[in-house]
Amino acid sequence: MLTNEQAKENQKKYGWNELAEGRKKSCITLFLEQFKDFLVIILIISAIISGILGDAESAAVIFLVITMNAILGTVQTLKAEQSLKSLKQLSAPEAKVVRDHAVIQIPAKEVTIGDEVLIEAGDCIPADGKLIETASLKVDESALTGESLSVEKNLEDVPENAAIGDRTNQVFSGSFVTYGHGRYEVTAIGMNTEMGKIAYLLKNTSEKMTPLQKNLDDFGKKLSIMILILCGILFILSILRGDNILNAFLFAVALAVAAIPEALSSIVTIVLSFGTQKMAKEHAIIRKLQAVEGLGSVSVICSDKTGTLTQNKMTVEDYYIYPKRISVSELNFENDSEKELLISSILCNDGMITDGEQIGDPTETALLAVLQEKKYIEYSFSDVRAACPRLSEIPFDSDRKMMSTENKCDGRYVIYVKGAVDVLLKRITHIRKYGSEKPELINEEDRLYIEKQNLEFSREGLRVLAFAYKELDAEKELTLEDENNLVFLGLIAMMDPPRQESKQAVKECIKAGIRPVMITGDHKVTAAAIAKRIGIIKNESEACEGAVIEEMSDEELRTFVEGISVYARVSPEHKIRIVRAWQERGNIVAMTGDGVNDAPALKQADVGVAMGITGSEVSKDAAAMVLTDDNFATIIKAVENGRNLYQNIKNAIQFLLSGNLAAILSVLYASVVNLPVPFAPVHLLFINLLTDSLPAIALGLEPHTKAVMEEKPRPMKESILNRKFLTDISVEGLVIGIMTMTGYFIGYSESGALLGSTMAFGILCTSRLIHGFNCKSRKPILFTKKFFNNPYLIGAFGMGLLLITGVLMIPGLHGIFQVAALDWQHLLIVYGLALLNLPVIQGIKLIRVGRV
Repeated sequence: MLTNEQAKENQKKYGWNELAEGRKKSCITLFLEQFKDFLVIILIISAIISGILGDAESAAVIFLVITMNAILGTVQTLKAEQSLKSLKQLSAPEAKVVRDHAVIQIPAKEVTIGDEVLIEAGDCIPADGKLIETASLKVDESALTGESLSVEKNLEDVPENAAIGDRTNQVFSGSFVTYGHGRYEVTAIGMNTEMGKIAYLLKNTSEKMTPLQKNLDDFGKKLSIMILILCGILFILSILRGDNILNAFLFAVALAVAAIPEALSSIVTIVLSFGTQKMAKEHAIIRKLQAVEGLGSVSVICSDKTGTLTQNKMTVEDYYIYPKRISVSELNFENDSEKELLISSILCNDGMITDGEQIGDPTETALLAVLQEKKYIEYSFSDVRAACPRLSEIPFDSDRKMMSTENKCDGRYVIYVKGAVDVLLKRITHIRKYGSEKPELINEEDRLYIEKQNLEFSREGLRVLAFAYKELDAEKELTLEDENNLVFLGLIAMMDPPRQESKQAVKECIKAGIRPVMITGDHKVTAAAIAKRIGIIKNESEACEGAVIEEMSDEELRTFVEGISVYARVSPEHKIRIVRAWQERGNIVAMTGDGVNDAPALKQADVGVAMGITGSEVSKDAAAMVLTDDNFATIIKAVENGRNLYQNIKNAIQFLLSGNLAAILSVLYASVVNLPVPFAPVHLLFINLLTDSLPAIALGLEPHTKAVMEEKPRPMKESILNRKFLTDISVEGLVIGIMTMTGYFIGYSESGALLGSTMAFGILCTSRLIHGFNCKSRKPILFTKKFFNNPYLIGAFGMGLLLITGVLMIPGLHGIFQVAALDWQHLLIVYGLALLNLPVIQGIKLIRVGRV
């Protein structure tokens, strides 16, 4: 106990009991950081030069696109940086402490080392400390450990290196008292608490770029450099041919703007945004757009157990009445032995179920739910309690590990007792066997059978309660002495069972080449039992406790994780190390969690997935995705969506680059053979800004297919621009370029450069619109339903064709777009050569991959 003066000295020495928060970047700083991208810098320079040379329209469009992207990126960043703020909000606002021999209430931030803090049911614990006094104290530490059940506290010493969930003589900041009361001495405050350690981990954990982000960043830099070099060469060639320097420079800039797909990042963002809307309907809320694509690359999913793979509620699984084990589904209320055990579990019970809401300890409400769920039973637990009113009781406490009630049933006075199996067996003198109406003396063989069954339940990860009774001659006030010489009734085993869909989801996960890993604060036996049921592991050798990896080096852990699929009793530091170990092995890792303790690992993972129902605000803020149904199966759906979206984005990129390559090849060929340039700058800008974006977005909205889940996750280091992809782009760009230059030669030979340029412009524009259908799949689809299954692409094609036809046919637009008047013959040539790209490219696909 401290005096007020000692408390003030300690506050000066140790600081305030609050979580430190790093300096935040201003909105302006975050906004300006969005312009650091190399591709964006090149586009800004091009826009400035275009504006200086009088091409204000293209400059304005470029600035508009990159500014919209910057605003979107700033908003996403601001949303993502709320974790420490939420952690601070978890701190208790006030605390009751003993100072100068008096109990006073103070702000939680003023609690200091050495303070004696009083806690009772409903209180939030303000700081870490060691218990001095307890009275049936139970604490909800789920935010730190992930365990759904409250922890019973006592004063017994525990090993120094025990996991947080096993430190039963300590309490921790940010947890809640659910039952009883106690007193403890503060040993750690602020950033030195377990909550503070998590805050430090969170602050010092870096977020990961998704593979698509890395690929696009690398690709953008390389492509920009290549195009700038090419434009520089073309500029020099134009000067050597005697062209005007300003015109040559303007054309080079226009070609650079047309060739660099500056709309790519915005198209990717739009496609991902549509993807998030679809996923939201399937219970997955995306907080960071890139997480959609990241999910499609995931090769390891580290999942919490409670609530994600399981139902997050205790459920009775089995009854045992010597010598018979009875599944809850086979329970027969008409059988006297089974009825007596069921009644005892209802009467020796403080739980309630009101309007479907379970009130009280989860194990007690689970016992009541059995009667509620068996529709054919005409009684309810309220009827049973009304028929057998409670006369007196001895409440449960952590020292006795028992609870007793005295009830009057049919004129009899009966004591019903429930508690831990090992404790109750010591007080049992008689046993009522299955089918027997009268009890008989219990012998050593009976005890061994009961202990064996208890061990069997425990190995299956079941939580077991023993029940007993004793008849009294008359009503009396119960004493501890009455809890002896009892008659054994039976055992009831329960657990938090797997979700029905978890097993199928895990199966699909493995089929898709994704490794499911369970990381939980629960005990190894329980975690392994659940993992076996749903197919994550086949035997217990694939499970371990966090203490096992405590002394391992990072290099040893990288090797170790390959053979382990279940981690129990883990700390926040363990979770981060496990995630990093998988990442260092070349995997894309998704991590699920709901507690404060999960937040650092959620941020460290490539894709952090928080629980929307049971999850803390801290975990949600740190995560990239939030599950509104807390269901592992939803993650698998999200992976499927992510893979489909990645493929659609890849198709859009292929569409843009092959079309751009066609334009570059056409210009390059004309320069090499000393012909006039086939396009005016305005042609390139028209193609780039009006007829490219809509088809590219439409390809991003291509209908999804389940076939993607039969593929393995792509390697982390695999670039979008792999050999196959580059080959497809090159071949398709070459085909479109040949058709374009064929039209150019027809017009040029007939009427000179203006007609040739007009026909080349018309063919390139229309070819790219038609090429959108080629980019739907790597396989030939010309005569399949897939060719017509995307209404967005059909709409984009129609709108683009209307625009280019208007430019070519409306006389008032000829001067603006620098085109010649075309007659119907020329127009048919333009459309014919553009359309010819379709069967040619589809034929190439047929030769390359065969018809499927």
